[in-house]
Amino acid sequence: MANVIDTLFSASISRHVICVFLFISLVYTQNTVVFQPPFVTATGPTVTAFLLGNTSDVSLSLRTVSPSNTTGSIGSPSCTDEATRWVLTKEQIGKTAVRIKLRLNQSLHFCGENETSTNCCTKLLCVLEALQVTACVGNTPKASLLVQATINARLFPASAGNDNKTVIPNQVYQPLGPCPCDLTVRVCDIRCCCDKDCASEDLKLFASHCLPGPFGGQVSPDPDYQCSVQTSKNSPDWFPFLCVTSPPENNPYLGLFYHGSTITPKSGPSFQRQIVSAPLPVNMYVQGSPIITLNNQYFSIPQRVLGRCVNGAPVAFLENFQVECVTLLRSCPTGSPLQTLPADLSLKVMSGQGGNVVVHVTDKVVTDLNSFISKNNALSSAAQKLLCENVTLALDYKFFWQGNGITAVTLTRTIGTLISNVSVSLTTRYSAVFLNGNITAEPNSGNPGYQVGKPVIAGTMDNESESIQRAFISIWNPVGDGLCSTAEKKVVLFGKNSTSGCLLPVGQQTPPQCNLLRETVTNLQASLITSTYVAKRGNPDLLNLTDWMNISFVTLNSSTAMEDTASTCSGIPSHQHILVWSLVTGLVEGVPQREIRDLQIRYTLSTWAQDCGGGNSLCEDIQLFPITSSVTFIDIPVITEPPKARFQINFTEYDCNRNDVCWPELAFPITRYYTGEPYSQSLAKGMILVFCFITASILGTPWRQIRQVWHSIAL
Repeated sequence: MANVIDTLFSASISRHVICVFLFISLVYTQNTVVFQPPFVTATGPTVTAFLLGNTSDVSLSLRTVSPSNTTGSIGSPSCTDEATRWVLTKEQIGKTAVRIKLRLNQSLHFCGENETSTNCCTKLLCVLEALQVTACVGNTPKASLLVQATINARLFPASAGNDNKTVIPNQVYQPLGPCPCDLTVRVCDIRCCCDKDCASEDLKLFASHCLPGPFGGQVSPDPDYQCSVQTSKNSPDWFPFLCVTSPPENNPYLGLFYHGSTITPKSGPSFQRQIVSAPLPVNMYVQGSPIITLNNQYFSIPQRVLGRCVNGAPVAFLENFQVECVTLLRSCPTGSPLQTLPADLSLKVMSGQGGNVVVHVTDKVVTDLNSFISKNNALSSAAQKLLCENVTLALDYKFFWQGNGITAVTLTRTIGTLISNVSVSLTTRYSAVFLNGNITAEPNSGNPGYQVGKPVIAGTMDNESESIQRAFISIWNPVGDGLCSTAEKKVVLFGKNSTSGCLLPVGQQTPPQCNLLRETVTNLQASLITSTYVAKRGNPDLLNLTDWMNISFVTLNSSTAMEDTASTCSGIPSHQHILVWSLVTGLVEGVPQREIRDLQIRYTLSTWAQDCGGGNSLCEDIQLFPITSSVTFIDIPVITEPPKARFQINFTEYDCNRNDVCWPELAFPITRYYTGEPYSQSLAKGMILVFCFITASILGTPWRQIRQVWHSIAL
């Protein structure tokens, strides 16, 4: 019976999470409650499930259960709450769903030799028990959740070291992580077979399309010229003399980045148009299979096929793309894809798991169309001026997938009004991105260091989950009339300096309401930055505080006393300046890895004064007060040489550049300190001088005396 229970509990939690929202409507209409999933196997200290249905008067109870020795059953659910090692919490999600969380209130480390505390594990299998969570209305059980907890103790090294220091391995021959293609935290990256977040079902989708080489976490093969590769059977006679013996660190494949194999289309006659057959019913999606709508049609987005844009090109599962299409407009478009309606784009797509998902459409209106259009020839006099409203400029799809199905689809439709006296070339953009996980999954800004152009990651501490909730740092992005009430916010991108602002209408009153004005400006500036932490690197761990650092806030001119008069208000934080100090810590695959060392928010105080134009009778009713924000990135230089000592700085006796007498030049032409003529000529002249010296020595006084003695003996 224990094996049967373990089999039931080992069902994958991810499959049940997909079906959570499909059960909401069913259980709500029946006025019942149900746990989803009903069985959970816990291998960690936290468990999450959902209670669906009419949860208004439902209470929860927790107890420990065990199978009966005679019947094998665990008994009927009970509303009696028992004391356990687990903490039960719940969180309301909407009107018909409650998130249930179980957290183990016990440490999972081994007990030390002299440790007497009971809050530790005495053996490797720390927790082995079954829990039952019961949903009750009054004293009547309505639904139950069974949890099989099998948790092992955590093993820590004897010398853990300082948590504040990060040990970076040698970057010459290995990346900073065992899986460089793992770019998204806690989700499965497509074609990254070494990603620990990918389940076995996910790996089956792209097992034959894994990223090769070091970027994919695979060891590159040794080249053919290595002596260790060739054998005596297939090597030529000359190979032992010309082969190369080199360590694996010098593998030439290190640093290469593979995008996968590409298929070159075969050209054919243009009049042979391929007939697209009707799509077959889809039970599940695999990589490359077309996505099907609810009415058994291909889900299509404009794409490039054989170099040309095709409006009805099917979208393939797990295949990202981004294309641009250029259309010459002499009149306003009337049909798709340049004229679309949200109702036509909100299609129902088969999820691949027996259900369907609806495309959620969000509109984005742009006023500046310079990046989308280019003007051509002028229109004829008979033609009317182009005034095209709500022209579709871009369609950006995001497909969220899990397992072999699609969990959600979002679409951002960019529209704008086209006004021109000439014919224009309209450039429209279309993209599709597949993201693993739920709709809240967010990509990182680097792996591990920040990459230029990626958002700066910030966050706030969640005391309940003891983790960081991700957020972003923003500055003003004025649109339309430039007022702060209509201004938007844009995310601060790493390495991109920027300055922006908006205008705040201030009414002319006597005396002015300075406290209200200061409070309003302070709240507007504070809305840009709601975080208290910033990530040091581009792939931070939300549960590790060493990957985060505090944001410091400084108010300039704060020591000056605020003096308000009948026509002025002082001490207004009108300018917010973000200073980011970064440092290059190394290279990964030839890409610099940058790390944020400090982030400081500075507020500059200013004074507002009434603009009356020379008299109170000329004062305007409304005056516009500017509020600005800026961001500056500062690179910290890397010091590669040790500082010079006082002796090296002051000792100039042998320095030919700072001393009139250069002693090394006395060794001319042996040394290279003399730069009056080329070194080759100096060496030749020196050899001639040496030859002359030897000749003079031979023909000088010693040899003359020897010759005189020789002649006297001969006589």
